[in-house]
Amino acid sequence: MKRHLVIAPHPDDETLGCGGTLLRSRAAGNLTYWLIVTGISSNTGFSAERVEQRESEIRHVAEAYGFAETIRLNIPTSTLDHQPLRVIIGGIAEAVKRLEPTDVYLPYRRDAHSDHAAVFDAGITTAKWFRYSSVQRTYAYETQSETDFDMSPDSPGFRPNVFVDISDHIDEKIRIAEMFVGEIGEHPFPRSARGIRAMATVRGAACGFDAAEAFMLLRERVGGAAR
Repeated sequence: MKRHLVIAPHPDDETLGCGGTLLRSRAAGNLTYWLIVTGISSNTGFSAERVEQRESEIRHVAEAYGFAETIRLNIPTSTLDHQPLRVIIGGIAEAVKRLEPTDVYLPYRRDAHSDHAAVFDAGITTAKWFRYSSVQRTYAYETQSETDFDMSPDSPGFRPNVFVDISDHIDEKIRIAEMFVGEIGEHPFPRSARGIRAMATVRGAACGFDAAEAFMLLRERVGGAAR
């Protein structure tokens, strides 16, 4: 049994980046976990209604995926680049040591949102086999409205080398995405049902599937007998 841990800077990143893969993994009988790094509260300027709505969204999304556990670090959103990196590393490390995932999914390092870059920098430490021996594969996922807005002239761009067939799960992925009422809009807004399906179609065309998600495999450890 594999144990998949998706590390999301914000709720909805896990769905945009690898929602279909998580659904496929659960259908195969594997365990899936959701680690949300940031949180919102009335103390950081959000209305009580928005905070309550976000709590409801997280609860319903977790139920839809059937996550074995949802971990929340609740670091104020849009502040991760001002936090000591050790704080984020510590929260992620504690979860990884306890859950012992085999597969870890991180946001792409060059995403436009500074929270994504900080989560990558903290989360990539889990690829150190001598500290986190359970982790066999580490991936970077793409997030619509963030990965595609990497405007750095020297950026190599998101260059996927792993494609996962989500043809049987794309409708459910979109249904779950639409649970994030405050984050999903109408086309041509980047995070829209039409946009999500279009991205899956493009990635599917690259690998021979009706719909797919794409990842950058950053590290893989293969042990045991030769195969």
